[in-house]
Amino acid sequence: MTLPKKILPLLSLLTFLAVWQGTAVVVNNHVLPTPETVAIVFWQALQSGQLAFHLGATLLRLLISFTIAMFLGCAIGIVLGRNKKLDAFFDNWLIIFLNIPALVTIILCYVWFGLVESAAILAVVINKLPNVIITIREGARTLDQDLLDMARCYRFSKTKTLIHVIWPQLHPFIMSATRSGLSLTWKIILVVELLGRSNGIGYQLHLFFQLFDVASILAYTIAFVCVIQLIELIILKPLDRKSLRWRR
Repeated sequence: MTLPKKILPLLSLLTFLAVWQGTAVVVNNHVLPTPETVAIVFWQALQSGQLAFHLGATLLRLLISFTIAMFLGCAIGIVLGRNKKLDAFFDNWLIIFLNIPALVTIILCYVWFGLVESAAILAVVINKLPNVIITIREGARTLDQDLLDMARCYRFSKTKTLIHVIWPQLHPFIMSATRSGLSLTWKIILVVELLGRSNGIGYQLHLFFQLFDVASILAYTIAFVCVIQLIELIILKPLDRKSLRWRR
């Protein structure tokens, strides 16, 4: 009997919960609470308003830093992908920034600019920007020159060429940078909040770590993962389908 494809994700989730429950029962220790315990803690944090407050603070930082990194990364990536001299000049810069540990960048931003919100956002942007640039640069290198020549023959403006010729071809690279960027950005934000902010999921996780409160750590983590999944289902996947309608 073949299971319907739509049932497989639900079956996968139920299997994960069953494995979690079984492992927690075998371990029988507070370091691995059961799903029921985590659900209770999650509900209590939600009712108290603490979860919504700290989750909102983290999501706001995610929105601001991710938007800045994607906008700058796409612009710079397209320019480097289409200009070989600039690409050769800045290639070593990208390699350097790619290999600087995120923790070092965060500490330096706090030392140089203080424990302020702008320093936190800047640290996240600096860590995310090179990845976006490299992904978009690779896409810009593969642009169909015949389509670009056609746009030039029909006297497309730069804006029209970007929207109707360049952007559709870069779509897979943009979506790849977006999905990897979301996961990378929020992980960096947690470290930023842990080291120098007084709110957010990272700040709360630091407090729970000091108290060895594993149930709260898992509850806050699950809350953020659920939000990212909703973003994927409600925004990214519909946008993906809409943007690829031109393909056969």
